[in-house]
Amino acid sequence: MIRTAITSFLFLSAFFSCSQKKPSEEQKQTVLFVCTHGAARSPIAAAYFNKLAKQDGLNYEAIFRGTEPDEVLTDGTVSGLSADGFDVNQWKPQLVSKDDMRAADKIVTFDCSLPDFEVSVQAEQWNGTPSISKDYNIARNAILAEVNKLVIKLKKDTN
Repeated sequence: MIRTAITSFLFLSAFFSCSQKKPSEEQKQTVLFVCTHGAARSPIAAAYFNKLAKQDGLNYEAIFRGTEPDEVLTDGTVSGLSADGFDVNQWKPQLVSKDDMRAADKIVTFDCSLPDFEVSVQAEQWNGTPSISKDYNIARNAILAEVNKLVIKLKKDTN
């Protein structure tokens, strides 16, 4: 009987210690980047945000969506991000959903209007970003400058 009680206690202790999340395993907060087609600006922003957030140890993860998504990323986005060292082979634009918007801790739009869903987060607008099709590097640098500012702000807010 005592052996059964001890075994049960050890089992339950092990179970609960494994099921509790450690601080480093906490659910990441989500940044939602949205552009019209989900095929250029928002994927670039998400790629660089995720890279910088990881480097800085931020507990954030970015996703990208479109309000009228294309079937695939633009050729300029694929070639540019690939040249920058990102593997985008499996990336595909998706329609922004109510669930995406409700789950987001931060929403950033690029020259588009979001669907009229009730959300608790006010969207920040990064309008006027240069066109990817005209010059990837100029557009990427403008997006990266904004992403850097956002990462710095989120870092300050979490400390």
